[in-house]
This record gives sequence, structure tokens and C-alpha cells, in this order.
Amino acid sequence: MTLLMIDLDNTLIDRDAGFRTGLVALLAEHGLPAEHADWITAVDDRGYTPRPQVAQAILDRLDLGLTEDDLITALLRCSRDNARLAPDTADALARVRAAGHRVVIVTNGPVAGQTGKIRNAGLDQLVDAAIVSEAVGADKPEPAVFHAAAAAVDGTLEDAWMIGDRDDTDILGAHRLGVPSVWLHLGRTWAPADYRPTHTADTIVEALDHAAHA
Repeated sequence: MTLLMIDLDNTLIDRDAGFRTGLVALLAEHGLPAEHADWITAVDDRGYTPRPQVAQAILDRLDLGLTEDDLITALLRCSRDNARLAPDTADALARVRAAGHRVVIVTNGPVAGQTGKIRNAGLDQLVDAAIVSEAVGADKPEPAVFHAAAAAVDGTLEDAWMIGDRDDTDILGAHRLGVPSVWLHLGRTWAPADYRPTHTADTIVEALDHAAHA
């Protein structure tokens, strides 16, 4: 059966929506309007801007009465504590696992934050394993992360697929290993010219069904 390696943030869960929900609550807690969430979200850049840089940008413009360290902690909680799984995604995961496929989350990031999201979204009950880059000591697109995913379920990459929203981590990593991939486009146009995903999907449910039946 197929090994389905799946990215976490903005693939299995809407990380940006969770972050924004937590951010609006944080602003309200300190008496600040929700409209500030717009520019903070832009600075955040889908979680790829380092947390100290995001915190400093906020402190330069807003008075939250927090130290930089406390604000960094609060920002991490915004996405971690508000991680939610859409019911149709949960159903799709259950469906592909019932068919005998193995599902492994493969995510870049710190262990504490990423495992917290996985647990809060209920994904720990819906997948076979989760690989977090900090624990491996390498980030996607490095091969070690994908090999760790296969090893976690006593499998190989010969029958694997990679599903994710990032061209430069998920799809590039799969391309380098000769693993077929599904890119979740999220309204974007594919940019790299030297490699492409095997398939492009509108939703994670479509991506899962395609990989499971390919």
C-alpha cells in the first residue's frame, strides 16, 4: 500500500487561519483593534518569518505591555492552540487509512510547537506517525526527513507520495528523491521552471484521494 507523506501547516490544517484567530484574541486581550492582524499576518508570512523578527515588528508599532520573550511565546501559542482540522479532512484521512495506506505527517519546525498543533487538531489519532524536522536534525527538502517518515512505518520511499503546499520544501524534496507529489496550490500559480509536481490539487481532500488511487 502507498505511504502518504503529508505536510502539516496550510496543508492538513489551515495554519494561517488558526494564527489569525489567536492573534485577534491576543490583540483584544491588550485592548487593541483586530485590524492590526492584517499587517502582522503579512509580516508573519505564513509562519516563515522568524518569531523574534515578528515580535520586534509588533513591538515597534504597538504597546502590548509584553517583553519580547513573552510576545514570542504568545505568538507561538496563537497557531498552536488554535490548530483545527476540517471534518472533511478527517474523513479523508480515515478513508485512506481504512484502505490500508500509511499516513505520516512530515513537517518543518520545532517539536513542541508542531506536536502541539497535531495534538490540538486531533491528528495524533488519525495518522500513523509524525516526523518533525527539529527531531531529525534536518528540514525539508533534505532527504533525511523523508527517509525518517518511511522508517517510522517500516516502509520505503518506493511506494510513497508527498503532499504539500510548499514548492521549495515539499515538492522539491519529493522531486529530488524521485517521489511523486501533489501540490496544494491554494490559489497560486506554479513558479519553478526546473521541476513540477506530479499533480496539482484544489483541496487536501482531492490531494489525498488522488495519491491514494494513483
